[in-house]
Amino acid sequence: MRDWAKARRERTRHLIELGGLVQKAGLVELVDDDRATLFGAFMELADRLHGSDEATGDPRHLAIRWRRRGLRAFDADRDAVDGREQPEASMPP
Repeated sequence: MRDWAKARRERTRHLIELGGLVQKAGLVELVDDDRATLFGAFMELADRLHGSDEATGDPRHLAIRWRRRGLRAFDADRDAVDGREQPEASMPP
């Protein structure tokens, strides 16, 4: 496979995964699939991380807090899937 085709596939996969996160967070339903609203919200998040919004405090702390929350959500999803895949493991013999 050519390098440009491989890079294109990797980029496409990356963008699809990011879109999945937007869906997983429930944002699509919350804004009735209004892409302008989603884009505006993302722009505000970027401003906060750039430190443009002084009311939120240190942008590094904000990013750390968001990351921890996301990791907990991923862990909870994984645990829920693991629990459904192995129901006999949770039941006593």
